[in-house]
Amino acid sequence: MKSSFSFILDGTVVTIDAESGLPPTTTVLEYLRASAAHKGVKEGCAEGDCGACTVVLGSADASGRISYAAVDSCLVFLPMLHGKELVTVENIAPDTGLHPVQEAMVATGGSQCGFCTPGFIMSLFALSKNHDHPSREVIDDALTGNLCRCTGYQPIIAAAAASCVHGGRDHFSAGEERVAAMLRSIPQGSICLRTEHQVYHRPASLGEALSLLHQHQDAIVIGGASDIGLRVTKRHELLASIIDISGIGELKACADQGTFAEFGAGASLSAVEESARAAFPALAAMLSVFGSRQIRNVATLGGNLGTASPIGDMLPVLFAYDAVILLEGMNRRREIPVREFIVGYRKTLRRPDELITGVRIAKPGPDAAVRSYKVSKRKDLDISTVSGAFRLERDAAGRVSSIVLAYGGMAERTKRAAAAEEFLLGKPWDRSSVEGAMALMSKDFTPISDARAGAEMRSVAARNLLLKFWNDTQR
Repeated sequence: MKSSFSFILDGTVVTIDAESGLPPTTTVLEYLRASAAHKGVKEGCAEGDCGACTVVLGSADASGRISYAAVDSCLVFLPMLHGKELVTVENIAPDTGLHPVQEAMVATGGSQCGFCTPGFIMSLFALSKNHDHPSREVIDDALTGNLCRCTGYQPIIAAAAASCVHGGRDHFSAGEERVAAMLRSIPQGSICLRTEHQVYHRPASLGEALSLLHQHQDAIVIGGASDIGLRVTKRHELLASIIDISGIGELKACADQGTFAEFGAGASLSAVEESARAAFPALAAMLSVFGSRQIRNVATLGGNLGTASPIGDMLPVLFAYDAVILLEGMNRRREIPVREFIVGYRKTLRRPDELITGVRIAKPGPDAAVRSYKVSKRKDLDISTVSGAFRLERDAAGRVSSIVLAYGGMAERTKRAAAAEEFLLGKPWDRSSVEGAMALMSKDFTPISDARAGAEMRSVAARNLLLKFWNDTQR
């Protein structure tokens, strides 16, 4: 087990060990801002909302191809860079001139005060490496995680359309083999960083992770750290013991198994979104308005489920798909239906020595209608006020044979509208039946009032989402 980690920055391999004086929960943003050569990255919010700190991470696949992903450097702990290339705004221009995305930002007048511009440039750089001639929808999604208060988005959108036309080819393409070779030269394996106040484990295999968790059941497990990172950046907590499972490849697979699919707990939400698009469109649709691209590139499926947030967007749609949560400990494996997995406010059936290893979802039949909806103060990059995910199956006569009405934001945990479901079973799927079920929502939920919404608003929204589902299934 190594006591150091390595990554590429400025074309060279950088190695950092526990003797460096840097706590293992140092964020990439803090590290870069402390360097005189990397002041382009900015701290705007330190919680992944503004995108001023956006950088791009390069990873090599088995063939040596480098893939690029934009992330918020304020939420990534430094050891999570192990085996990756860190690209900042100072790195993307060739020796002479500017990168095409920089040229386009200048030409369209996409920058005024300049504070947010480096983050926009990095999001556009990642977009240019992943999409050729992107649609307006893809451009908007790439910019969702970047906040601009000066120019407005139209010239930046124009810059994206003008610059992302080279098939991802730029001077990075010419150096790809060299970078891949440098990444391969970085020793793989497990890492343990010990400082006076912290222990940071980064196991390389699932077996080792389970062994570590068995020994250190009080450790905080992180995959992408997009949620846990806020405890460091906003609450200034000292996390004494961490097990970072972001380096375990076997937890990242998304596999189509014919009648069902399995999504690894370590898969990023971006990977889940892409993998789910064909067979589970309601899941993909929900993920398209989950956070931002920078967040989805690091946040993991297992991490989202482990938080058991009552306003999380993922759980209701998994209820609708009747998903199964896969857990594993040192000497056991368990499969728990998602409807049983959450037992209280941020409480699950996961035992302290277990990891969530994946989610299994059976593919719905051709007659099943599944939809997911989210009510929030803004469309993108916002926490839901109320979310709903529904599944309907009807018999030959058009009567309801199976129904799932799952809600977030209406109780201390994700919960189904049991009385409304029971009322609808066996009835025609018409407006009269749906309105009868809507009237029963008060038996199922007693929502609270908080900073996002009042209890009455939540109740009205929950009823109206059911009506919207009925309307959408008439087409």
